[in-house]
Amino acid sequence: MSEPWSSNDRPEEGAKQIQAYRFALEPTHDQAQALRSHCGATRFAYNWGRRKVLANWAQRQAEATYGIPDDELTPWINQSAYSLRKTWNAEKGTVAPWWAENSKEAYSSGIARVADAFANYSKSKRGTRAGARMGVPARRKKHSHQSFTVTTGGYGLGDGSRQVKIPRIGIVRTGESTRKLARRLRNGTAKLGSMTLSGRGGRWWVSFTVRVQRNDPKPVRPDAAVGLDVGVKSLAVLSTGEIAPNPKHYQKTQKRRRRLARSRSRRRGPDRSRGVGSSRRWEKANARANRLEHRVTAMRRDGLHKLTTRLTREYGTVVVEDLNIAGMLRNRSLAQAIWSAGFSTLRRQLEYKTSWRGGVLVTADRWYPSSKTCSSCKAVKAKLALGERVFRCDHCGLVLDRDVNAARNLAALVSSASCVGTVKMPAGNRVGPG
Repeated sequence: MSEPWSSNDRPEEGAKQIQAYRFALEPTHDQAQALRSHCGATRFAYNWGRRKVLANWAQRQAEATYGIPDDELTPWINQSAYSLRKTWNAEKGTVAPWWAENSKEAYSSGIARVADAFANYSKSKRGTRAGARMGVPARRKKHSHQSFTVTTGGYGLGDGSRQVKIPRIGIVRTGESTRKLARRLRNGTAKLGSMTLSGRGGRWWVSFTVRVQRNDPKPVRPDAAVGLDVGVKSLAVLSTGEIAPNPKHYQKTQKRRRRLARSRSRRRGPDRSRGVGSSRRWEKANARANRLEHRVTAMRRDGLHKLTTRLTREYGTVVVEDLNIAGMLRNRSLAQAIWSAGFSTLRRQLEYKTSWRGGVLVTADRWYPSSKTCSSCKAVKAKLALGERVFRCDHCGLVLDRDVNAARNLAALVSSASCVGTVKMPAGNRVGPG
């Protein structure tokens, strides 16, 4: 059972928080070529570090088969980013004689990423990392997601309102104004961290990690709580009875996506086993298909942002369920619909937006029977089939929409003693005892 919390448990007003500012870029042809070259340098450094570590592991394993004692085996290679970067600087003239064509930040970015990948693998193997088990870092391919990160050097915003500075590339025009971030930097309420350049669907983006002093207004109803029951038919049902419809962007574009995929399959694609490249017609068809995928993703993200912003602006407390998304995706009949709804993204956005406004996000225990419990008399049904969309209470006779009933039970968690299990809260808010 959770204890009630007070206003002292909320984040401090004006506390500095990490926030990302993302802008679309409009590079020239030469600048786009340079961006692709830097992404390739990052990928090369990543694969180099991966080969270095795996070769060391294979060498030790081979020596062990000859009966060599452990203390006489080849020493373990240091997998830290600092150590790998020192090794890279000593060998880059041999393994990459063209390294001077790109900024050193591109190579440092790849080495830092492979160091993080091996650190996560080690934590997962020891069981100290939460979440699914991770395998050995995979090799980065040329046509995978392109990006690199800049942490030092002359980077930041340009003198104009639509300019950013990138090391070795220079001033690149942005597709939207950067005045909001520039104003914060001038006022001293923000400080730039790293800068990440990424390319997707034929477009380029820049993302700044910024430590921001936020003073967002409090919610309109700071003492009000709202329960949020997410689903496939309706994206979210509120305890107030409001229904947020599921736009189903992926389902609505399924016909067009299949048509573009068929068009691409009729062209000559790349065959790496024979060393044959793709045709120009295949590249154009592939670009059309990718643009549609990225547009649908952006539309889904925009809809989730609008919903979560509206909820956190109005309510001081938002209650959601701790859903087993990975388990739900194993249902082959509902996997695509669940994935396209973006449940994890919805919860992640609620977490940081409630903290911005001094609100609270309460995550109900995964086994809390919100759908089986009557929101009026709190009687719990023994069974409730998924096909029963109307809740009928056998004790008090309540007849109510199943999702609205579940949302009301979630909202009641913050004001009654009916909490079953553990009520969790994000970092910065107190976690109630189980």
